[in-house]
Order: sequence, then C-alpha cells, then structure tokens
Amino acid sequence: MGKYENAGVDQGLAGRLAGRIKRMADEVDSPRVVGGIGGFAGFYDVSGMGYDEPVIAGATDSVGTKLELAFATDDHHSIGIDLVAMSVNDLVCHGVRPLFFLDYIGVGVLDEEQAVKVIGGIVEGCREAGCALIGGETAQLPGFYPPGRYELVGFAVGIVERSKIIDGSNIVPGDVVFGIPSSGFHSNGYSLINKVIADNGIDLGDRWGNKTVGETLLTPTRIYVAGVLELLDGGAEVHGIAHITGGGLRENVGRLLPPGTFAYIDRSSWEPQAIFARLAEWGDIPDKDMFDTYNMGIGLVLIVPQGEVEKAAAIWPDGVVIGRVDAYDGVESGWRVELS
Repeated sequence: MGKYENAGVDQGLAGRLAGRIKRMADEVDSPRVVGGIGGFAGFYDVSGMGYDEPVIAGATDSVGTKLELAFATDDHHSIGIDLVAMSVNDLVCHGVRPLFFLDYIGVGVLDEEQAVKVIGGIVEGCREAGCALIGGETAQLPGFYPPGRYELVGFAVGIVERSKIIDGSNIVPGDVVFGIPSSGFHSNGYSLINKVIADNGIDLGDRWGNKTVGETLLTPTRIYVAGVLELLDGGAEVHGIAHITGGGLRENVGRLLPPGTFAYIDRSSWEPQAIFARLAEWGDIPDKDMFDTYNMGIGLVLIVPQGEVEKAAAIWPDGVVIGRVDAYDGVESGWRVELS
C-alpha cells in the first residue's frame, strides 16, 4: 500500500519517456553539448566561439492559456513550438544567439504519447532556432493537475559579444521602424480569446479558410532567430529589436525608446490577418484594446537606419516599413508610441 505507484506516480513510464526524449533531443544535438541528456545537469562548451567578451543571456516564458486550446483540440505539437519561440525570440531582440533550451512539464497523470507530441514540437522549435535541447524536467504531481492537463515552461540560454548587445540606446530620430509579420496571435491574449470562444459558443471545428478555427488559433508563434542573426552577421546596423508580445506594438516598441524620442507607427502600412478582425467582432473588442493586447499582424519590429532597410527586406520579403522615430521633448522616459 505504501508504493509510490499507489500515490499516482508511474516511475516506469517516466523512465521510458526519458529515453524517448533523449532520442528526440539527439535530433537537435550539437558538438558543443557535453554529455547530453541523462545527467543531473546539461553542459554546453562555449570555448573557441570567437567572442572577446562573451556575455551569457537567459530568457524564460510559457505559452499561457493557449494551453486551453491545445487541450480542447488535442493538438500538443504546435504548443511545443510556441514554447521555444517565446523565449528565443526574446533573446534575439538583444542580438543574442540561442545556444540551448530546457523545458519543464508538470502533469497530474503522465500521458506518454501526449508528452512525446509536446517534446516533438519543442525539438522542431529548437531546430528552427538553431539551438540544442539539453535537458528538462517532467514532474508527476498527482491530484495537482486534472487528468489530461499539464503546465509547460521553457528556458533558453544564449551568448552575445558584450559590445554588440542591442538595447535601444542607439536609437535616434530618423531611424525607420521595420515590421515583420506574425503568424497570428502567437502566444498572448489567450485568456480573452478563450472567454470570447466560451461566451459565443464558437465551435473550434468550424472552417476558417482551409483550416478550422482551432487550427488557426493554434498556429505556432513565428521564430525570427535565423533571420535576425543573418542580418547581424552580415554587418547590418540595428539599433533596436522588439518582440511584439503582450502589450502590443505600443508597449513593446515603447520600451526600447531612449529619452527624447518617440515612434510614429502608421497602421495603414500593413493589413492584419483577418482572424484579428473576426475576434474583435465576436467579442465586441474595441480597436484600442486589440492593439494593446495583440501583435495585430506584426510579430517583430526592427529599428534601423534608413540605409539598412534594404538589407532587412532582402531577408524578410514580407516585411514592411511601418513607421519612423522622431525627436520628442515632451517626455523623459521615451515611452511614447503613436499609432494612427
């Protein structure tokens, strides 16, 4: 009666899953990974990478209540991609090259195939971001999470030359705001999305173009790492990068701006995907709230000198100039973004 299994923890299943995870992680292995998955810690060798003053950077995030849609549709692969995207996109905003990723999955009752789907998405995200999956934790917490549900958190670590850290301090009037499209809602504002769906009785299986509503809402977050690193490695001058997450364009671009500047963003310069307008219609959500909650079709913003726009456009042909930086004497903080 005192066995661990009687408390709801399946140690044998956890061991089998660990073996499968190790084999999956090998798909995004790197010669710099020392030992791989299986020890008490993961190791990554940063020697000989050509940095004079290397700085290690870290970022962590979850996918929030987007998980509710994963549970409702039984789509657990795309959510794994989201988990990687949310952290590596934050890292690359500072010019950081992601090196490795770790994950945490907390479950009540471990479902091996469900977990494998999640890890498969994480591996795909790591592959796209060019980083290794070197470890993680799968915690069985019986009675803490309802059956079939889990919590998901990710951790990304990267490296950057100290002198090349991008922090917005070089932004000057005359710089251009270059927007790169999102793939949809990414992983923000899903508490509101879930409420709108519940309040309006929306069927996630209804068609939306060539997908269902559920598939559209679960479109994984776009990963921008490869393009940003290509731009930086090519010697482009980039003054600021903003990952457009919760708070929308106004907050995430605004946090970059140094004192004495503001950004003017022309909303007519791009067309948000139709699903944004449909959500606003379903939920009777004011336009301002939509722009203050969602990326509204722009997932990453580069602030660059005018002469660098052509280089950015060559990497992201779907990108567009959405605004400019001007001088402004009315605020000290620089937190001013005007959308019109």
